[in-house]
Amino acid sequence: MPAARVLSVAPGSPADAAGIATGDEILTVNGDQLRDVIAYQIHVDGAEVDLEVRRGGLEQQLVVHKAEGAPLGVELAHAIFDRVQTCDNHCPFCFIHQLPKGMRRSLYLQDDDFRLSFLYGNFTTLTRFTEADFERVITEKLSPLYVSIHATDPEVRTRLLRNRRGATSLRWLSLLLDAGVEVHGQVVVCPGVNDGAVLDDTMLGVLDRFPRLATLGVVPLGVSAHSHEPEMRPHTADGARAVVHTVHSWQERFRDTLGRRLVFASDEYYLLAGEPFPPLAAYDDVQQHENGIGMARTFEAEVVAALAGADVEPTGTRPGFFAAVDGAPAEGYRAPRIPLTVIGAGAPGAAAPDDGRPIGIVTGELGARVLAPLVAALGERAGADVRLVPVANKFFGGNIGVTGLLAGADVAAELAGQPADHRYLLPDVVLSRGKFLDGQTVAALPRAVEIVATDGSALVRAVTREAS
Repeated sequence: MPAARVLSVAPGSPADAAGIATGDEILTVNGDQLRDVIAYQIHVDGAEVDLEVRRGGLEQQLVVHKAEGAPLGVELAHAIFDRVQTCDNHCPFCFIHQLPKGMRRSLYLQDDDFRLSFLYGNFTTLTRFTEADFERVITEKLSPLYVSIHATDPEVRTRLLRNRRGATSLRWLSLLLDAGVEVHGQVVVCPGVNDGAVLDDTMLGVLDRFPRLATLGVVPLGVSAHSHEPEMRPHTADGARAVVHTVHSWQERFRDTLGRRLVFASDEYYLLAGEPFPPLAAYDDVQQHENGIGMARTFEAEVVAALAGADVEPTGTRPGFFAAVDGAPAEGYRAPRIPLTVIGAGAPGAAAPDDGRPIGIVTGELGARVLAPLVAALGERAGADVRLVPVANKFFGGNIGVTGLLAGADVAAELAGQPADHRYLLPDVVLSRGKFLDGQTVAALPRAVEIVATDGSALVRAVTREAS
């Protein structure tokens, strides 16, 4: 029987008053067995909540009294109580297939679960989507969802997913859009497979079949040194430039036809192509920020505004439904980082007074190209020498250069050759619950580092030591 395990209980909360304790397993809510935190939220919204819990092998009934709509005060261990719907595709470009061996097991989980799409913004191919899933999305208004399209040609999509259902599963996308569900799409472009004329055909297919898509992100294939797919190859500069020009051309067509741009190329494409990013206004509210689309211009705008003394509301991650749900845990790349602090080998317990020491901003190779135009202004404001410390991603290898995929071993190797008495700022995007992807911790780094939230205003505060 699926059960939700209580990770913590807020002191003084209705759950605390009712006697719910850490470690309890919630078996039923108001008499119903629940499969996930979405159903949990619906059931605990009322003023009186009947819980059947298991504690120490014994089952007991508890009743929680609270205001209508008030939170229960419980944090749950997982968002899905039954089994996550795993992916039965075999995409040659899937990054999980390109991970080195020996990493923690959770990183190898391939999900294709619409619930995780709704909760956390994970992309689903809909190849395991069912009538029951569709009914639940509609009746419970589970919107927005995020769908991997890759190609609208049935044969090409089947080839990309290596799943015969890839040819037909986009019928669900049509039905979801017809029902008024907000859907954001994605195309991972694999050179020689779904670029060129196929990408044009996909854009035409979107215009013809899915014009109600909220946005469509076009992102490049990432190829690590651990890939075993000879057909998968990185983009050349010319290939990236061709994709950017295709996206720009279709933005104009979509705007003429639908009144909005709809499709956007990822920031990585502009870096690969050596072309400037579009202005921030050209990203139409940056709705695929977490997919690396418009992130560079957003970060730049945050830095410029913060340097000018303006109050900046960081874009950061769009938290989605999970942040508003009583009990939903932050998982995956949304998991808690660690608080802004100074930590590392020989690090003091708190930040030292500003002494004008040089500052090194640790970043990935692609991130360094985004930050480079901002360094001079940051140094002038800080009254100190500010430089970038780009870290090559040897852990994954290949063409992987984004900051969020940096491993502790690579960061440690780079910092070991840096001066010991400088300040080093490390973006929190490289961490999940205090650990790098390779399991290393910041405490093991050879230099003291200051963990900085990954937004422009936080970086300005860090270099100037201003309170957040």
